[in-house]
Amino acid sequence: MENKTPLVSIIMGSASDYPTMEAAAKFLDQQNIPFEIIALSAHRTPHEVVEFASHAHERGVKAIIAAAGMAAHLPGVVAALTPLPVIGVPVKSSLEGMDAALAMLQMPPGIPVATVAINGALNAAILALQIIAAGCPDAFKKVQAYKQSLSQKIVKANEELKSIRFENRTN
Repeated sequence: MENKTPLVSIIMGSASDYPTMEAAAKFLDQQNIPFEIIALSAHRTPHEVVEFASHAHERGVKAIIAAAGMAAHLPGVVAALTPLPVIGVPVKSSLEGMDAALAMLQMPPGIPVATVAINGALNAAILALQIIAAGCPDAFKKVQAYKQSLSQKIVKANEELKSIRFENRTN
């Protein structure tokens, strides 16, 4: 495997969060964005979290996607320790994921965590690409192409909807 510098770090409290985060990894892979996947726990491996977050920018990382459920401290702790943007993905576990979402949304002033929907790993990866795109023309073109592909899905959906017949339908 070719040794590339990761532009995005996908971190999660444990490997059990991977099924949720797989959508982020797949998207970044499809976009040819180098990334890494690491299990880190704010509670079980706090020293490793400090080491990771304090030095991620020195390794070339541009954005961190941090997934956590329940108490969901990982994104906030990482955000406190790094100058990089942190995107939180609340993982649905207890309380339907609302506990994790609120933990990420209610950060104190000066320690922002950009938070996506519960289990919203794909949006986290898209946001990470958009962050990278602000300073990289190649990534900007990838964002533009992806957004254009979204409009094509709606064009196709409207074509499919035309085939549905109702007596009182007007279009």
